[in-house]
Amino acid sequence: MSSLVNAIVMLGMLVVVPAGLRLTGEPGLERMSRLWPLFAVPGALALWLPRGTAAVSLATVYALGTAVLALHAPLRLLREPRACRAPAEIALLTALVMPSVAATALVAERAGHALFGFGLGILALTVPHFHFAGFAAALVSGLVCRVADTRAGRFAALSVPLGTLLVLAGYFIGDRAELAGAVVLTAGMWTVALLTWRSVRGRGRERTTRLLLAVSSGVLAVTMVLALSWALGEATGIPHPTLGWMAATHGLGNALGFALCSLLAWRRLQQAPGRSGPVAPRHDTHLEGRTA
Repeated sequence: MSSLVNAIVMLGMLVVVPAGLRLTGEPGLERMSRLWPLFAVPGALALWLPRGTAAVSLATVYALGTAVLALHAPLRLLREPRACRAPAEIALLTALVMPSVAATALVAERAGHALFGFGLGILALTVPHFHFAGFAAALVSGLVCRVADTRAGRFAALSVPLGTLLVLAGYFIGDRAELAGAVVLTAGMWTVALLTWRSVRGRGRERTTRLLLAVSSGVLAVTMVLALSWALGEATGIPHPTLGWMAATHGLGNALGFALCSLLAWRRLQQAPGRSGPVAPRHDTHLEGRTA
């Protein structure tokens, strides 16, 4: 399981985060995406080294990069506080902060330190969770909200960040709180899948883009059932998948089928001739549901 989790984390570090930052359309975040390999490559190397000083040092480099990224969130809030109340903007702000949660867990795990009492296995799985359920899911929910600026779209853009934060809180409060977070996150992700299928996938998209969006929707429908079953089992004691099985199914499915396919599709929409498809707004459009 360790090698599989490391490969998933590398995908998040080296591909998903910089690709997602380029979709924001904000110059500051686009510059950050170009600098991202300076932080992500050391972080990826840290995954494969034995626990110790070298691994911690490389993981700390990555943590510094995620901290710089997270600082963009309060800066946006200070610059345009009213605009940041929009659901899609809230989703983006959440996405900017989540890699720092993953990096904190990575540094602790590479040091062999049970952070806040959490074992090294849980910390290792926290790293991919907050790259994909944290960063990628929140970002995509905000993009979907721009296209489907409806009650459902706003629900998705708010419930995905809320569910992710509730799951994080559940780590400290207990299994039932984590289950509540999983329920909220699953509802939000299923809404993202439905809106992606109904509102984003159509409108004359070319075949490859439609296929990528269809795969991301279908994968979410399945992988979030697994997430919900695991959280329910942890809270109630009923039989549920093991962590190894979850990594090989839920984790791998969300990494490749949801996050990667979604970001590739949105990038293709951004680069479409005439920019007929929706793209992430620049910071001066306030994510208010305009289309490009």
